[in-house]
Amino acid sequence: MNRSLVVPAADIAAAVLALALAALCWNLGVQNTDFPATGEVPAYTATRYVGPWLFLAMLLVAGAGTAVIDGVARVFRTPGRS
Repeated sequence: MNRSLVVPAADIAAAVLALALAALCWNLGVQNTDFPATGEVPAYTATRYVGPWLFLAMLLVAGAGTAVIDGVARVFRTPGRS
């Protein structure tokens, strides 16, 4: 197997996995709570943002972007230059 194609393929696979995990973390980071109407207070939905989950999602997206850039650079790199 050609090593020059294995590493970029692994970079792209890691990026896809990181994006999937980022979507999961983002869904965990946004929590909606529905409150029923009580007396004269109308029903409403409160949204709570959980910082650590959103921060992890941001880090995963940044890491996925870095992995894609690295994979593309490895594919298009001239063999004689490093």
